[in-house]
Amino acid sequence: MTDRVCNVLFLCTGNSARSILGEALLNHHGAGRFKAFSAGSYPKGKVHPVALEVLADLGLPTTGLRSKIWDEFAGSDAPDFDFIFTVCDDAAGESCPIWPGHPMTAHWGIDDPAAVTGEGQRAAFLKAARHLETRLDILLALAIADLDQAELRRRLQEIGRSDGASAPKVTS
Repeated sequence: MTDRVCNVLFLCTGNSARSILGEALLNHHGAGRFKAFSAGSYPKGKVHPVALEVLADLGLPTTGLRSKIWDEFAGSDAPDFDFIFTVCDDAAGESCPIWPGHPMTAHWGIDDPAAVTGEGQRAAFLKAARHLETRLDILLALAIADLDQAELRRRLQEIGRSDGASAPKVTS
């Protein structure tokens, strides 16, 4: 799995905030090792503007980020995914398509920053980014090729329970 770029899909119901953050963060930090995508079961049709602002403020590119339905990734022409991470509880409970490549899945639940209104919304988006970045740092540190499937599955589930205590350290 490590001789090539690993494909990762982040799923969330609306694909406008958390899954978009995951896609952008992993594409930045995992460049050369991981290629990230995101999708939703009922996409909002546009990326939340605060998600785009936070990503830009963190020095990450936002060009090409869009809200899309997960059906785009369920067809025969879709990438074979190595990992699929659900980042909202609703998406984790939904009946998902059969994904090409039989990827390993894990639930990495993150509180919905778009559900926060008013002055606290930006802080909620930054907190979501921090939690995702912490989990992605752990993923990137794994010696994936050295782990058997059961141990890798256990570690991915364990990553989903990490609390995101470190601050984003994204630099351009």
